[in-house]
Amino acid sequence: MSILVVLEHRAGKWNRMSFEALTAASEMGNAFGDVYAAAIGQNIGELAAQATQYGAAKVFVLEHPLLADYTADGYSLALEQLIRQIEPDLVIFPHTYQARDYAPKVAARFGRPLVSDVIGVNAADKTFLRQLFQGKLNSEVKFVGGPCFISVQAGAFRAAEPGGQAGTVEALNMTLEASQIRSKPEPPYREAQRSVDLNAADMIVSVGRGIKEKENLRIVEDLAQALGAELAASRPICDNGWLPMERQVGSSGQTVSPKVYFAVGISGAIQHLVGIKGSKTIVAINKDENAPIFESADYGAVGDLFEIVPALTEEIKKAKA
Repeated sequence: MSILVVLEHRAGKWNRMSFEALTAASEMGNAFGDVYAAAIGQNIGELAAQATQYGAAKVFVLEHPLLADYTADGYSLALEQLIRQIEPDLVIFPHTYQARDYAPKVAARFGRPLVSDVIGVNAADKTFLRQLFQGKLNSEVKFVGGPCFISVQAGAFRAAEPGGQAGTVEALNMTLEASQIRSKPEPPYREAQRSVDLNAADMIVSVGRGIKEKENLRIVEDLAQALGAELAASRPICDNGWLPMERQVGSSGQTVSPKVYFAVGISGAIQHLVGIKGSKTIVAINKDENAPIFESADYGAVGDLFEIVPALTEEIKKAKA
């Protein structure tokens, strides 16, 4: 029995969500056995060697000139050959835009469904947890037969860290023909450059509708400045135009994984909680003791943010003086 994690890279770097998928695989290791990984592309030997540091017993390299640029046909054909050769019981994809394009195609080649956006796994009974209706319901999915195909939601699992015994690299001999690639690769889509990348922040101070008025944002801005943290917000703040959309955290914004995440005046809607699952420590400040954010917080302060935050800011400044 084994697990295969399909890794994703772009511009010579691994997508961080690949390592989140490896974490999900390690949690299922006792149930499904050895964890392997697959790297697809051309001239990716150095990248594959890097990937051996993240917990996979072996990294299979699927290299071919027809895989130099991503196409759904090329990637699905290559991956199908690997899956038929090693016969994994579980195949895990990071839930990226690229995986959403070709992962269903791979699963269909085996007559199997793809369970997308998995946020939790239960190794004991081999079940997977995913959300329905924008997080209003949780659904437990159990496969019958195999192989199983799933994709894991961004931020649902903390990315694996390098270390431990390195795995090995094995190249796979594949058969691909140009006639099998029906689409012509276009230049990769480039997002507009963000002035802030919340994914790179070690500390974030995030504000919600509890701040009441735009003029009150200065309170949390002072806290962020005192901590040397990035300022972020829940969706209502950005929808109102009080902060730019690039600072929104949640399922429709950025997914973050800082060392410390301050949630100030944020109730904790499921869409926001999805975006902060990777945070190592969550500190919540809210006047409602029953706010859902406290269920996810490591530390919580119940009270008026207009009293707590300025006092906290002053104490931090004193400690730094």
